[in-house]
Amino acid sequence: MRDILYIVVPCYKEEEVLPETSKRLKEKMNTLIESGKISAESRIVFVNDGSSDNTWEIIKNLHENDNLFSGVNLSRNRGHQNALLGGLMTVIDHADVTISMDADLQDDINAVDKMLDKYYEGCDIVYGVRSARDTDTFFKKTTAEGFYKIMDMLGAKIVFNHADYRLMSKRALKGLQEFKEVNLFLRGMVPMVGYKSDTVEYARGERFARSEERISFEKNAGICL
Repeated sequence: MRDILYIVVPCYKEEEVLPETSKRLKEKMNTLIESGKISAESRIVFVNDGSSDNTWEIIKNLHENDNLFSGVNLSRNRGHQNALLGGLMTVIDHADVTISMDADLQDDINAVDKMLDKYYEGCDIVYGVRSARDTDTFFKKTTAEGFYKIMDMLGAKIVFNHADYRLMSKRALKGLQEFKEVNLFLRGMVPMVGYKSDTVEYARGERFARSEERISFEKNAGICL
């Protein structure tokens, strides 16, 4: 019997994109289950990060209509990293392997297959890495490269062109669980867990849907790399 996969997706005011995101993720999960690559007990878990729109209502409806979907509802907005970690720690005892990704469909869902291949080959952590930044403006590309260089000089051995699209085995998550940091930066923490790791390249797409309020929130939160 194949391992149980949980895909964890943090959500903040994602009512515009969730119907399409859930549709595509369901198609991917069903294909993986039918091919015998993952267990039929695998799930998609949306983590509502205190959204004030209809995000949680959509998640509840998805779960009521299909048990492939589950949801975690945070009492207030805790920020992307806390929402992601909260979701991962919620499923840690239910999943053999997890994949985290954003809700806006920029992460290529088809990279999941290659991540699972790496996992079954013995990797505990597989990082999704952007293959290129051709669509970035000169300013964004320059500041992003500067960010990685500065972080490297500060001793944070983060993976270049990697955000939070990654696979982690149960034992890798158990290792992450031992960290007690309050100000979270998972891109810097996960490489410190250890265990065998690898990368999978993918072409990052445009955001499927994004409101002006969401754009303003991301700029203020520094979500731009």
